[in-house]
Amino acid sequence: MTTRKRTKSESQPSLFVEIQNELNKNLDLLSALEQIASRVLHSKLTRATLEAISLYTKIIEERMGLTDLQSVVFAICVERGPNNVDYNDISSHLDISKISALRLGKEVDALVHKRLLRYRNAKDQCSFDVPSGVLNALKRNEAFKTPKRESLNVGELFSYISQDFNDLNNETISAEEFRLEAHKLLEDNSHLPFVQKFNKLELNDEEDDWILMLTFCHLCVNNNDNRIHFCDISDVFEFDCDFTNAKNGLRNGTHILMMKKLVEHTCEDGMANTTEFKVTEEAKRTLLCDFKLQTTDEKIAGLIKSDRLTQKKLYYNDDIKKQVDELFTFLSEEKYKEIHERMKAKGFRQGFACLFYGDPGTGKTETAYQIAKATGRDIMMVDVPQIKSKWVGDSEKNVKGLFNQYRGLVKRMDVTPILLFNEADALLGTRMNGAQSAVDKMENTLQNIILQEMEDLDGILIATTNLTCNLDPAFSRRFLYKIRFDKPTIEARQHIWHEMIPELSDTESMSLAKNYEFSGGQIENIARKYAINCILHGDSDKRLDNIQTYCKTENIDAKTNKIGF
Repeated sequence: MTTRKRTKSESQPSLFVEIQNELNKNLDLLSALEQIASRVLHSKLTRATLEAISLYTKIIEERMGLTDLQSVVFAICVERGPNNVDYNDISSHLDISKISALRLGKEVDALVHKRLLRYRNAKDQCSFDVPSGVLNALKRNEAFKTPKRESLNVGELFSYISQDFNDLNNETISAEEFRLEAHKLLEDNSHLPFVQKFNKLELNDEEDDWILMLTFCHLCVNNNDNRIHFCDISDVFEFDCDFTNAKNGLRNGTHILMMKKLVEHTCEDGMANTTEFKVTEEAKRTLLCDFKLQTTDEKIAGLIKSDRLTQKKLYYNDDIKKQVDELFTFLSEEKYKEIHERMKAKGFRQGFACLFYGDPGTGKTETAYQIAKATGRDIMMVDVPQIKSKWVGDSEKNVKGLFNQYRGLVKRMDVTPILLFNEADALLGTRMNGAQSAVDKMENTLQNIILQEMEDLDGILIATTNLTCNLDPAFSRRFLYKIRFDKPTIEARQHIWHEMIPELSDTESMSLAKNYEFSGGQIENIARKYAINCILHGDSDKRLDNIQTYCKTENIDAKTNKIGF
């Protein structure tokens, strides 16, 4: 058996491979780019030139993923830049015509897409920069890596959305590129509830609707902007005619985003501003719920947890005590469920509405708190002044939104919460017949909505008021329980004095009860003043004299100030 003797060229690595391996071992990225830039200078970029630099472009290809021509363009931009490089620089460096330089535009586009270059103005795309992040990576002999934009959390998603909007506003990317980036960003993060809800809006990908809604979301979340103007959204439109069409639809209220109740006009001084917009409260609660944005509902009602309430012993006159004790029993969870089911079976309304009325400081609000504490019910406390918005139309939305929020709580909670309208005088007044003014009409509309909501109520509502003389009869009929809170009797006042100031003897507490016809709230005020004085100066042998001084002051305050009104 004979064997063929290998030639020298076959038994040893080729010279080309040896050189390439040595270059790969010793050359850093900046050196490779420097070699490319110097060797193509005035070369007219012939085929021979490309072959002569292939050892260096191979390094760039392996480490940065660029083609030969992309490597050449990138090397020229680093050499001639890093800022304000244009096609004239490419033409001059390669010694080719400007038209030939423009043919390298697709390589420039590819480098921009890889974020290795950035257009100085996305509209004309004639000049470009090498971003500082890319330069810093080259200094470290590292290939620039585009930031991870998939498998994000919702905060990271909106951070990248904000960056893309900044690039768009600074005209470093075009509206078309911005849309492509935004679409891919949502597509790569389809696991997020926000993206899933956004997709369910069924806004047309090929139209401007979806990118416009994303713009409104960005401005609301990232800029905390509830006064969005046309100038804030103009950049996302590729063509002026599309922007004009969107403006007309938004101004007239016929745009799809307004028809779907995602966006609405702002209102001020009773007038809708048709050139200013905001994301609706409903969209904040649903689409943007991840961001815990404050909605109008949250402004007008807050939840008080039952376990946060302080247990207090309350004293009532005998007839009031009987009614309150009955209410405590009815609203215990076991009894409430039984009554609820029986009322439902008989076809009666299941809502349980109570009115506590009477003088200020007689324990109306505290009784509601103690009922909640004893029955383990949270309280949804309504801020009545916030409901009566100065903006026409908002009051009605606020009330509807309030009851929607309460219905949601009832469904989610194991124990039905209490909807508490504290000091509800402003909402329960008599409706005006033949109302003419816009304000009177709005008041009537508001009260009609509350009446209807009380009719449909499936839960527990308690309203407290100091005034009942102007209570509309329609409201009175809808309260199943109405309890009048009078000022306490002498015996009840003695118990309150002794409860608030245990240091008082029976004789002293009875003396104060007989001499001062105070409400529980007034006695509590005096007890607090006494406690502060003891903290500052210690207890005194003249305890009763000091307390009587506070009582006289309280009497003066009661005469000069209509407390509670």
